[in-house]
Amino acid sequence: MSTVLVIGATGRVGRHVVNGLLAAGVSVRAFTRTATAADLPAEVELVTGDLHDVDAVRRAAVGVDAAFLLWPWFVADGAAEVVAELPRRVVYLSTLNGGGFWGEIEDLLKDHDRTFVRPSGFAVNTLNWAEQIRTTGVVQLPYPKAARSLIHERDIAAVAVLALLGAEHIGRTYEITGPEAITQEDQVATIAEVIGKPISVEGLTGDAARQQMLTQGADPVLADSAVTYWASLVDTPEPVTNTVAELTGRAAITFAEWAREHADAFRVPING
Repeated sequence: MSTVLVIGATGRVGRHVVNGLLAAGVSVRAFTRTATAADLPAEVELVTGDLHDVDAVRRAAVGVDAAFLLWPWFVADGAAEVVAELPRRVVYLSTLNGGGFWGEIEDLLKDHDRTFVRPSGFAVNTLNWAEQIRTTGVVQLPYPKAARSLIHERDIAAVAVLALLGAEHIGRTYEITGPEAITQEDQVATIAEVIGKPISVEGLTGDAARQQMLTQGADPVLADSAVTYWASLVDTPEPVTNTVAELTGRAAITFAEWAREHADAFRVPING
């Protein structure tokens, strides 16, 4: 494979996909809204444009052998037109169980040589607690006993890169998770241990959590679905799979390891 188009190259997963492809000797073309904000390795070819601009997507896809697709919105509006411009080989970053708009996009890709990578909750999303931890030492969250099998963004990217590089992954669906299901209150406790600072948890009602997400600029569809999902995880934790280990040959990264790597984000700066 010579050139892969990465849509979502500047995101938390996409940057690792770019680096993994480059390390494998593959040329990378990144589709990004602005070249100045991309901050990608110099050897990456940048194509700028809006993902809803079909002409821009068509230009970005010319001559590539495969594409990595991350759809950045919480509705599938416009996805059919974008998918029609992609190369035949596509690795799509979906979600565990492939429900909602993610499933709609999976359906659009059914005639492609596709691989669906379906991760559980992203460990990196706990960075949303960082400001509360730095400023108050209290994390407000709904359903503290909701358990998620959080996955490191680097593990998601590792599976996506393998899928892009090997024809044996065509037609496969990979449900990938971290190595354990850990409650939200235990996630906070893990961060507290790593940074050496006590952190309290303050439970929110579902309505209060929904409003908090909306105030922070979350999409209303995401806010509604997220709160409903968290409630379900109190009695039915997210599943744990061994797929990352089976594909990569190493164990999935634990949440504790993720927290150690990102510890500085939760600490008050020394000069702060």
